[in-house]
Order: sequence, then structure tokens, then C-alpha cells
Amino acid sequence: MAELRTIKIDGKEIEVDPNLTLIQACEQAGVEIPRFCYHERLSIAGNCRMCLVEVVGGPPKPAASCAMQVKDLRPGPEGAPSEIRTNSPMVKKAREGVMEFLLINHPLDCPICDQGGECDLQDQAMAYGVDFSRYREPKRASEELDLGPLVETHMTRCISCTRCVRFTTEVAGISQMGQTGRGEDSEITSYLNQTLASNIQGNIIDLCPVGALVSKPYAFTARPWELTKTETIDVMDALCSNIRVDTKGREVMRILPRNHDGVNEEWISDKTRFVWDGLRRQRLDRPYIRENGKLRPASWPEALSATARAMTGKKLAALVGDLAPVEAVFSLKTLVEGLGGNVECRTDGARLPAGNRSAYVGTARIEDIDSARMIQLIGTNPRDEAPVLNARIRKAWAHGAQIGLIGEAVDLTYDYHHLGNDRAALESLCSKTVSDETRETPSLVIVGQGAIREADGEAVLAHAMKLAENSNAKLLILHMAAARVGAMDVGAVTEGGLAAAIDGAEVIFNLGADEVEIADGAFVIYQGSHGDRGAHRADIILPAACYTEENGLFVNTEGRPQLAMRANFAPGEAKENWAILRALSAELGQQLPWDSLAQLRRALIEAVPHLGKIDVVPDNEWQQVAMADLGKAGFVYPVKDFYLTNPIARSSPLMAELSRMAMARRAPAMAAE
Repeated sequence: MAELRTIKIDGKEIEVDPNLTLIQACEQAGVEIPRFCYHERLSIAGNCRMCLVEVVGGPPKPAASCAMQVKDLRPGPEGAPSEIRTNSPMVKKAREGVMEFLLINHPLDCPICDQGGECDLQDQAMAYGVDFSRYREPKRASEELDLGPLVETHMTRCISCTRCVRFTTEVAGISQMGQTGRGEDSEITSYLNQTLASNIQGNIIDLCPVGALVSKPYAFTARPWELTKTETIDVMDALCSNIRVDTKGREVMRILPRNHDGVNEEWISDKTRFVWDGLRRQRLDRPYIRENGKLRPASWPEALSATARAMTGKKLAALVGDLAPVEAVFSLKTLVEGLGGNVECRTDGARLPAGNRSAYVGTARIEDIDSARMIQLIGTNPRDEAPVLNARIRKAWAHGAQIGLIGEAVDLTYDYHHLGNDRAALESLCSKTVSDETRETPSLVIVGQGAIREADGEAVLAHAMKLAENSNAKLLILHMAAARVGAMDVGAVTEGGLAAAIDGAEVIFNLGADEVEIADGAFVIYQGSHGDRGAHRADIILPAACYTEENGLFVNTEGRPQLAMRANFAPGEAKENWAILRALSAELGQQLPWDSLAQLRRALIEAVPHLGKIDVVPDNEWQQVAMADLGKAGFVYPVKDFYLTNPIARSSPLMAELSRMAMARRAPAMAAE
């Protein structure tokens, strides 16, 4: 870090890093600088001129604080600290002039604009603008763009801050947006009027400081002051991004990102942002019992009594789904194992060794990607498995990191060295001699679930761990199921995996596991939120809350416990997952020893202490998995359709449309006739 430099901001002396821009230095001093184009996670454009400040002793005009660094300031007379003024008459006049120019062509749309109430232009016009305009000529208008079903455009409102262009180019890794023309004819547009082909494109809605880019599904449905805002956790992938759920009454109206530098920074995937319409559809809102091949509605006492009769005295197995909170998994494990049954969370067949956290979580944190100079991907396509994490890998690549891939060659939005698509490529990489220089380079090995699902999955994992050990790299196991790491932590596993767990089982208790096919023969009890595959196979259905409707603990792919908070209430007679299992235990005569969520969490933390340290990533002791011979198969990525990976997404009409559009893009182009 460079030696600190003393500067004066509005008469107050402060020591700052000379590499900071003036706008960052002012923020450290607690001085707010208005801005439209500047964003700390994007490159500097310096084109809105709203962040002008006066540099004392500098040019006789204001300077753009986002584009000037502290080290560029001249010292004052006789070596006095350089001085910046942010509230002088020059600055005030400059900001008023910039605001007047920005509003020349901006339409008076505020009463019908979706950005109203949370608009940077409104706020800054009030704080820094004037109450009149000297411009009398007609305002110009611009044609709207068709960016797809997610982002609605009103380009007449655009102030050409280029945040959307910089985000799509730098973070999302697509080059479909840009600016054309000059002067009054300049406009933001998309290349050949294409829709955006990215699964994190919705972030440009948050970035737009005016109402030019708004959410198409949310448009004209609510005002921000009508909404109840709940800070919670996403479960669409195992990154468990920090989100804010906005509700109106009992309905979820929209989902927005929350900043967390260690997890998702301030981005979320399109599935996370727009899946909320799936929360309303195909919901299970009352218990059902199958009689004569057909499901009929039932009351809770009847359904619990029937469930208890079905489970009593039978060989029992329980399956844990991808979206279950840790409390529900712990309750299910305690209940089923108390009845002599098996519990299994690895429903996709992943060969994750129980009890070895360094093998099913790894030793790396997500933020280690930022400082890595070498990243090796094994059997993973992070663009589909964790789009926000993929954007972080792209950022590391943009800063000079070398990326290697063992797996099928796909577009990851950045360049990489493709080392092969089979086990031989991994074996070859493991057998190479690693130089001391490489061992000293910050490195990362990321293993996907597709790499460890086959019969030799544990051998693949052992080789990946050996590679990490040889190159002194950190290891990250990239999961896809938000519930998986927490379920592994509480020991919801059976020796031998899924096949051993359900072998000979007469009754299978399915806790939201909709990605697994259950063969005919067994009696199935399904506890979940949506009428998906699991409910179709069930003999008894117990309707449960989904992730926005109950408080729950989730452990993300790096092993970080985080709390999901209830934002709204479950529909109809649906109950919280842990409460259903507690009521069922009483019916079975095996009453679980807790009557509240607080008591349950105390028992959970007593059993697994690190789950009590919220938002802390525990250090995992390195335990090398025993080496074994690899098979001959190639690596197959587990995600076939990014938009339809869980029952909530499959219930969403918007996700279905996005899936159809993605399929059409992948189809081979037809020649013009």
C-alpha cells in the first residue's frame, strides 16, 4: 500500500491513499458527492460531470472527482496539503448547470415512472438542481429497445451515463450494448436490436440512475413506499446471495440484491431476481391423501395421523431436497434416525465424503477468487451453476488471472486454457511437476458437481485435492443446491449414498427432493411447497412454506452460515417445515425435544457449533481423500437448463419463457432462403 497523503477537504485534513480518486477520498471524509456515471465496481467513464469539485490552486474550472486521483493534486503553497472544496460557489454553480443540461431532454414522466420514489435523478435534482429551466425548445425523443422479457426500456429518459454498457461489457461479458451517434443524435442501443444473452442482465435495472431501464415484470405494480422490505438470503443456487425481498400484503413483488463483498458483491442472477412469480403458482396449500389412485384434500390432523400410521413399523428412508433449511434437515434426521431409518441429502449421486469438510466444502472463500492468479476449473460450468461467481472469476481474469478448464468447452465469457474433457486430462495435470514459482502464486481449484457424480466421483475429488496440495492452491467445491452443505454439516448422509439409503425402503419421506425419480413400490410422503415431480409421486402431501415464508439457516458453497428471514406468509394451510416435523413426531410418539425455532436452533448449534457463527466461514482441517483409479468417462455438466433447476423456477412462466429463448439461441442458425 502506498504511503498515505494528507489533503484538505472542505477545510478538514484527512490522510488517504494517494491512489484513490477524489470522489473516494471525499467519501472517506464523510462528504457526499453526487454522481450518475461513476460506480465503484465499473470502469471510470467521467461523462456525467455531476461529481465536479473545486481543486484549490488548480485550473480555474471544476474538476471531475471520479476521474482525478489524489496523487495528481498539486501541493499547496510552501508544501501545504492540497485542498478540495465540494461546497464552494463554483461547485454549486457547476452542479446546477450540469443538472440543467441533464434535464433539457428528460421527459416529465415522474408520475408514471417506475423509478419514482427511488430515482437518483429526482433526489439529486432536489438536492443540487434549480427550480427552473431556460430551455424552451421541444424535447427530443428516442425509440425504445427490445432487450427481452426482463428489462423494459424508456430511452427518452436516458442520460447516457453508460453504466449499462459498462456492466454488460465488463461484468456480464457480453458486447451487445453500446452508444452510437454524436451530440443530440447519440443514443444507447443494442447491436442489431438483439435481446441480451446473459443470465445476470437484470443488474442493469439497479445500475440505471433514472427510469430508462426498469423491471418489465414489476412495471406498474407497486410504488416503493408501499412495500415491506425484508433482508434475507437467496436459495436459487449454492452461492446464497444476499437479497432484499419486497412484499405487498402477502405477495412478493420483487427481489433486489444486497451488497455483501464476501459473497455476491452487489449482483444477483436473473433467476434469483425474477423467480418470484413462481412463488405464487402451483402451490401446495392444503394436505392431500391418495385414495384409489387419486389425491384428495385432507385436514392436518387426518394427514398427520395417516403419515404416522404409514411410517410406524416400516423400513424408512428420508430424502433431503435442494431448498430445505438446516433446521428442517436436522429435525428430519433426528426423527427418522430415531425410528431406525436412513437419511440422504446427496440425491444427485454426488460422491461427497461425509465428515470431511475440506472435501465437501474445501478450504477457499469466494473472495479468494479476487486475489487468485491461477484458477483451475474441473467439471464445472460456473456461468450456469453460479452466474455471480462466474462474474467474479471474469473479474479475476480481467486483472490478469490465468484460467484452466477440464470439461466440455463452453462460453464462460472469458478466455481459458482448455486442458481436455476427460479423466485423463485431470490425471495428466496431477502428475506434472509444479515449480516453486507456481506454488508461490495465489491459486484456486474449483470442482463442480458434474465432476463427482459418476461412480469414480470420489477418485476425481481425491485427484482434485491432490492437485490443490501439489500447487499449494486453495480448494472450492462448487455446489448447486443451497441446502447441500448444511445437510452435510448435520450428517444427513447414509453410507453408500442414495442407492443404499432407499434400498428396500417401504416408506420414503421426501423433504422437497423434486430432482430425483422414486421407483414404484415404496409409499411416499412428500413435504414441500410446489406441485412438482415429488408431489406427483406422493401418497401423502404435507404442504410447506418456501424460502421467503419461513426463517431458516442456509450454509453456502464456501461453508458460510447465513439466515434467511420470513418476508411473507405461506398460502392456505401450508406450515413451516420444522413445525410440520415437530407435529408429526408427536403423532409418532417420538416427540422432538423442542417446541420453538429458538429451542431447535439451540439443539442444532449444540450438535454443530460452527452453525451458530452467522456469516463466518470456518477454517476446515485438510484431510486428503484416499487416491483411487479414475474411470474413462468425460465430464458432463449437471445443469441442462439454467432457468428450470428447481420447483419454484419450473412454476414460473417467466423462467419458462427465458428457457425457450435460450434454447432458440442455442439452435443452429438457418440459412436465409
